[in-house]
Amino acid sequence: MSDKEGASVANLVIITGMSGAGKSLAVRSLEDLGFFCVDNLPPVLIPKFAELIEQSKGKIAKVALVIDLRGREFFTALSESLAYIKEHFTMNSEILFLDATDSVLVQRYKESRRRHPLAPEGMPLDGIRLERKMLDELKVSATQVIDTSNMKPSQLKEKIISRFSHSEGGSLSVNVTSFGFKYGIPIDADLVFDVRFLPNPHYIEQLRPHTGQDDDVYEYVMKWPETQAFLTKLLDMLHFLLPQYRKEGKSQVIIGIGCTGGKHRSVAIAEYLGRMLGASETETVRVSHRDAGRDRQ
Repeated sequence: MSDKEGASVANLVIITGMSGAGKSLAVRSLEDLGFFCVDNLPPVLIPKFAELIEQSKGKIAKVALVIDLRGREFFTALSESLAYIKEHFTMNSEILFLDATDSVLVQRYKESRRRHPLAPEGMPLDGIRLERKMLDELKVSATQVIDTSNMKPSQLKEKIISRFSHSEGGSLSVNVTSFGFKYGIPIDADLVFDVRFLPNPHYIEQLRPHTGQDDDVYEYVMKWPETQAFLTKLLDMLHFLLPQYRKEGKSQVIIGIGCTGGKHRSVAIAEYLGRMLGASETETVRVSHRDAGRDRQ
């Protein structure tokens, strides 16, 4: 039924563990890595969900489900659902269990002023002990257990990213876009670089009607020593920055290159950056030109 030859194998991660141990942060980290995430899906629905994943024919390749066990019947349903998936589907499945010591969990509940879901009217420690007892068997069967007791949120995020970023689609998506300052800075840009200091083809009559995508304009922008010096320094910085963004779990970086009208210099520089950054196997690079088509003369 679901074991289709040639179909890509999906990855299913079940995120569970102690309440207050960091499941919300874990799922946000996986979302940044391109996972399709669903919170609080009843375990009995996992097989049906797995069927939908395989029917997507690779469009949904990485999935994370956050499951909180509130009773023994949930554990039984989860075990049965995972066994069913292994028998009937081609996808890889694993369980990520997040844990922390009782004292740390109590402190986190005090700081957040939240009530433990298993002890809404009682002491947090009572709920923590009951939940731990319920989850003991599941913890033993987990693929990976992460103790977050001594972790800062950033450390947990880094660990999640390190563990799951090998999956396909975990690469960083880089969008290099040219623009004209007179039309405003792109509001979604993460990095903005101003190239208005470069010699302007606008003042060359035969170049003015064209854009930085045309060979004559491109070569004019590139021929200056200050252009080459700028590009050397800019690429050096981007080759440093992009892996750091990827390490932090950022899934997309938008680089804005601006000149006065967004037609000549910024377009040429964006085209160059797209080619150079696109040569890397670790980034997916797209080049766009927001304002190149304006004021065509």
